[in-house]
Amino acid sequence: MDDGYLGGERPGGKAGRGSENKVPIVAAISLNEAGHPIHAMISPVQTFGSAAIATWASKHLAASCAVLSDGLSCFRSVVKAGCSHEAGVNGGRHPNDLLDFRWINILLGNLKNSFSGTFHAFNFDKYAMRYLGGFCFRFNRRFEMVDMTERIANSVCCCKPCPERILRVAEDYGQSSPVMFG
Repeated sequence: MDDGYLGGERPGGKAGRGSENKVPIVAAISLNEAGHPIHAMISPVQTFGSAAIATWASKHLAASCAVLSDGLSCFRSVVKAGCSHEAGVNGGRHPNDLLDFRWINILLGNLKNSFSGTFHAFNFDKYAMRYLGGFCFRFNRRFEMVDMTERIANSVCCCKPCPERILRVAEDYGQSSPVMFG
């Protein structure tokens, strides 16, 4: 499990983590027995506070999962969701030197590179949930590529008509349906 930010600085705005265009996100991946990533959950949070992370964990993590995170203190609150927690403090080492965090760092790097190459400008605060959801959908189903087109076509055919004004409304954080994995 790791934290990150989407977005960049606005001209004339605050720099760094305090930028008004940066959206805090939490990412978690589940690994198989061989240590390879199987599923991912990435979504925005209001803040990196203990209450927000506990709520996120209860929605998106299976109660029996073991969580390994960096030393960010708010991640300790995953135990409120029934998860076990271990903090792997990096001690100032470069992320590439941390084998325990290899896959989460690769996933976040791929996410940010795909966004910067595809979406040259979008409102991160308003649409982050949709773009992150699409990224996770493709990642979590990458072993089922043959079935993906059929599943999407089936979903489209089974949808009820919806006016464009409803489609353009962005979701509130936490209003999406939970995807649990462990």
